[in-house]
Amino acid sequence: EELRKTANTQPAIMAVSIACHRALVKEAGGLFQLPLYYAGHSLGEYSALVAAGSMTLSDAARALRARGTFMQEAVPAGEGAMAAILGLDPQLVAEACKEVQAQEPGSVVEPANYNSPEQTVIAGHSSAVDRAIAKCKEKGAKRAVPLPVSAPFHCSLMSPVQPRLAQVLAAVTFKQPTAPIVANVTAGPNTDPGRIVELLLSQVTAPVRWVESVQRMALSGVDTLVEVGPGKVLSNLKATLAEVFK
Repeated sequence: EELRKTANTQPAIMAVSIACHRALVKEAGGLFQLPLYYAGHSLGEYSALVAAGSMTLSDAARALRARGTFMQEAVPAGEGAMAAILGLDPQLVAEACKEVQAQEPGSVVEPANYNSPEQTVIAGHSSAVDRAIAKCKEKGAKRAVPLPVSAPFHCSLMSPVQPRLAQVLAAVTFKQPTAPIVANVTAGPNTDPGRIVELLLSQVTAPVRWVESVQRMALSGVDTLVEVGPGKVLSNLKATLAEVFK
């Protein structure tokens, strides 16, 4: 039960990911060539920074512990929710969210993760998420899956997190990564240590642009993705993003 709390979940997932990465590098030896890019989904961006040598493991653990705590405290338990909308164009999902917010000023529901052309995650107030789900189904969504999360991540309800997280990240020394890191917020590569804090703070309230991130790598000549971590969620998504990937 303790591990389900996002303040514990976030550093734990990062630690497992980095343990897997280091084992892979050690065992694969010369077969594991230096990646052209690193990319991580949501908190995975911190794992990418560690793997690329830009951030230490201990700094990442402390930052994610704080990030999780601040996110949990930003919205009272039960007031926020997230849901995956399946089988509907991402633009129509965004349109449904805007319609709900227009009808009920003050309510928040926004796209949080653009995971694939067939899967967009939304986040916001629980009641607004429910109404957005209904609108998405009216627009043709195949189904909607409520997500078992402790807070509505990657939406404007997380804005109280940013100034608090900024203080934590200000104490971290970032180095130039060994390869460009494709940022969630911009879906573009970054090698400038001076921009990392800005990008990490922005992703707290902005959607994860995973579709564009993967497409950007494909257009840059990447034909193989290696998912490193405790699951294979991203590997399952890649087939709908770029058929060239192995």
